[in-house]
Amino acid sequence: MALDSPKLHTVLEQIRSGAMQLPDFQRDWKWDDQRIRELIATVTLDYPLGVVMTLETGGKSQFRARPLTGSESTGPIDPDLLLLDGQQRLTSLFQSLYRDEPVLTSDARGKALERWYYIDIQRAIVSGGDRDESIISVPPDRFYRDKSKRPTIELDLGDTAAECRAKHFPLHIVFDADRVNAWMREFVTNVTDGWQLWAGFDPILHNIRSFLIPMIRLEAATTPDAVCSVFERVNTNGVPLNVFELLTATYAGNRDYETEHADYYRLPEVWQDIKKDLATSYPVLGQLDAGIDHGLSSSDFLQAVTLAYTWERKQAGLTASVSCKRRDLLNLPLTAFDRIAPQLRDSFAWVGEFLTRQCIVHSDDLPYRPQLLPLAVAHTIVGEAVDDPGAEARISRWFWCGVLGEMYSGSTESRLSRDVEQLVEWIRADGPIPDTVAEAIFLNDRLDTLSTRNSAAYKGIYALLVKQGAIDWYYNQEPMTAGSLLQNAVDIRQVFPKNWCSRNNIPTSRANSIVNKTMLSNRASRSIVGAPSSYLPVLASESGTRDEWFDDFIATHLIDPATLRTDDFHGFYADRSRQLVGLVTDAMGKDTLFRAPTER
Repeated sequence: MALDSPKLHTVLEQIRSGAMQLPDFQRDWKWDDQRIRELIATVTLDYPLGVVMTLETGGKSQFRARPLTGSESTGPIDPDLLLLDGQQRLTSLFQSLYRDEPVLTSDARGKALERWYYIDIQRAIVSGGDRDESIISVPPDRFYRDKSKRPTIELDLGDTAAECRAKHFPLHIVFDADRVNAWMREFVTNVTDGWQLWAGFDPILHNIRSFLIPMIRLEAATTPDAVCSVFERVNTNGVPLNVFELLTATYAGNRDYETEHADYYRLPEVWQDIKKDLATSYPVLGQLDAGIDHGLSSSDFLQAVTLAYTWERKQAGLTASVSCKRRDLLNLPLTAFDRIAPQLRDSFAWVGEFLTRQCIVHSDDLPYRPQLLPLAVAHTIVGEAVDDPGAEARISRWFWCGVLGEMYSGSTESRLSRDVEQLVEWIRADGPIPDTVAEAIFLNDRLDTLSTRNSAAYKGIYALLVKQGAIDWYYNQEPMTAGSLLQNAVDIRQVFPKNWCSRNNIPTSRANSIVNKTMLSNRASRSIVGAPSSYLPVLASESGTRDEWFDDFIATHLIDPATLRTDDFHGFYADRSRQLVGLVTDAMGKDTLFRAPTER
């Protein structure tokens, strides 16, 4: 790392020539008019601007580069420096002080503007440190109206003579000595006290021309992981850098790929094709709405590819562990991603089918998104072995232990790595029980505190209710299926309605508990009003079902119909808690634990 203080003029010329560019993971320039004016005022006062940070390329950038906004007219060139921090400041100065074109910016409300920037010579000389009021911006026609003043101030800056009369210096020529001298000659010739005013203004021009930019220069050998870490630390006012974005720039800068394919690798397009393909067939894996990931994300997919890659390397004795930490993702070769990604796409499709068999069909109902990664990676590794007798039973048990034991609620990186290795061995029936199965615990009284979708166990229990054969109380011709869940707008509904519970002094914690809820269609829920003894006959009549048959449908939700027909909430709660515990026990393949009330 080196420290440097080049002149502003030198830096702006590097931007113009393409010697300084942006790594492609940088987001777009977006400063508004007011911030640009304040920045220019800072420079005219020679006040500290803040340190910028660059990365030397050594003639071969590890990231794909792109010009700063406004310097795109420069032909393709390999940059010497990549700007990591300071894009907003330097782009603003480049556009306002170095280009002979209006700046494309915006007002405080985000409305697009085109502006030239000027400094009021007379005001700048007398204003001292209060320089902001001296900097103005005008439209492309250079006719300025300030309606906030009474009377309205109007300035015609349409040509040099008009600028001189108004005593407003055009800042976009400040680094062009010939144009500055020509402007100065006309100013001192045609303006009263022109020489005196120019003598007071010349030090301000000197501040701009001699302004220094404190710069940290990282060596070309700096690793991508270090670049990512540095960027996150210095970019405190921006959106955190996503590893996917950094790899996008890294892969796009891969010269070997570009030489072979006559084009650079477009990681976002590859991912969007994969996501679209998966989401079309399996809504549980999410959607791409206006480019925003819902459900399975780009980072998830990168982690999965990295887990598969490091597993291969461990088998070959090239690394000590399976891992998906950030440094592992950043060190993932393009050749490995290009080879493994199609396999993972097929494996996530298999995961979508697996989740459908578990009656989890929408991304909002997915208990743990990270838990899908070991499933997909294991499928990529073992292939058709997932179809061997007993394999799906072991996979299902691992999945439900993770969900109901809430094993993925904390930091997941180490568990992801362990689960990949242990699940692969368990699928092949030649390894011990995975830690996720062995360590999973479900306490009976957890049912009392499960009340919202924030809990994976909450979502999991309702999926299990559907999976074990729950029948809707209106569309009751057959058990719910993955298709009917979406078609009939099936969601979680209260059995004893909220108003009834309130009128009958049922504790809120029990009224809102998972025990007092079940999966029903929107049509059925519209008739659940008042006491169960009142709404059940209505539902039976609406669905064309005899009462004695309707009791059978109620029972498929692990509810004793007698407790509903007698409005016995406490009897209902105790019996259903017992049946739900049995459902959990069967799914986990292990007994739940009882916690005595005094230990709560």
